[in-house]
Amino acid sequence: MAGVLPNGRRSRRDEILDIAVELFARRGYHGVSMDEIGKAAGVTGPALYHHFAGKESMVAAALIPVSEQLLSIARERIAASDGADAALDALLDHHVEFALENRAVISLHLHELDRLPDEPRREIRKLQRQYVEEWVDVLCRLRTELVRPEARVLAHAAFGLMNSTPFIGTEIDRGRRATLLRTATKAALMS
Repeated sequence: MAGVLPNGRRSRRDEILDIAVELFARRGYHGVSMDEIGKAAGVTGPALYHHFAGKESMVAAALIPVSEQLLSIARERIAASDGADAALDALLDHHVEFALENRAVISLHLHELDRLPDEPRREIRKLQRQYVEEWVDVLCRLRTELVRPEARVLAHAAFGLMNSTPFIGTEIDRGRRATLLRTATKAALMS
C-alpha cells in the first residue's frame, strides 16, 4: 500500500491513506468524515480531494493494491518453492506476517468492502478468488485426496484463522502470536 519517494520518504497520499484506514477500522466507514480524516492527517478536508475523490476511493485505494500484492507474492513464493509442502509453508509465513502487520486493512476489508461501488468491488473479489485458487492448487498437490471445492473450503477456513488479527489482543508477544496462528492454520489445512 505504501509508496516510497526517491528520498526514501513515504508519499503524502499514502500517509493520508494509512490514517484513513486506521480511522475506518476503528470507527467504521460511516463513523468518519472527510473533514475528520483531513484533521487527523493535518490537512483540510477539501485538500484531501487533491488525493482522493472521496471515502469510497480511499477504501478502494487501500484494498486493491493489497489484493494485488497478496496474489503476486503468493505466485512468487509458490514458484520459488521446492514442492507443495514448502509452498504451503511459504504461503503461511507470508499471510500470517501480512495479517499481523495489517490489522486495520483486514478490518476495513471485513467490514467495508461491500460499501464500494460495483467496479472496484468486482476487481477486489476477482483478485481474491485468484489468491484463493493459488492456495487451492497447493492444497490439491499436497493432499491428493481433496477435490477442489474441499480444498477451497479449507483455504477459506485458513484465511478466517489468519485474518482474525483485528480481534486478537496484543498481550502475547508478536512472534508468539505469529507462531500460534501459523501452527493452528497449518493444522487446520492438514487435518
